Amino acid sequence: MPLETGQQAPDFELYDGQGNLTKLSEMTGKPVVIAFFPAAFTGVCEKELCTFRDSMSRFNDVDAAVLGISVDSRFANAAFAAANNIEFPILSDHDRSTIKAWDLVFPDLAGMSGYDVARRSVYVLDADGKVAWCWLSDSPGDEPPYEEVMKATESLAQTN
Repeated sequence: MPLETGQQAPDFELYDGQGNLTKLSEMTGKPVVIAFFPAAFTGVCEKELCTFRDSMSRFNDVDAAVLGISVDSRFANAAFAAANNIEFPILSDHDRSTIKAWDLVFPDLAGMSGYDVARRSVYVLDADGKVAWCWLSDSPGDEPPYEEVMKATESLAQTN
């Protein structure tokens, strides 16, 4: 069952496009927004990550980190980030260990048997790494409620 509000987020160690290792457990002390998305260079994923990119000043105002996670290789994620001027880390869960640990596997994307990707979802973690807010979709074509993500993140800054 996917994580729910109040639960501790499972740790992960994933590489960004430049080969830097990101450990969730090292990001305590501030809010963290994690956007799991199915695939780089697809329309809805591009729109979603670019919307987060365009909201970075608001995230920065509350000292929140933003991460994107897909099963694409770190090389594909680097190209995707560069093509869209995305400066927050986009992490590669190429072995699918994180989407399995978080119970976010979306099987057989676009009818491609065995091509399991991340279920589109957004988690806002508090400074202790607990889920403060989450949104999950059963359709890779859905977009998250961006303003709700912002409000959840901003509310964490107001409680500190």
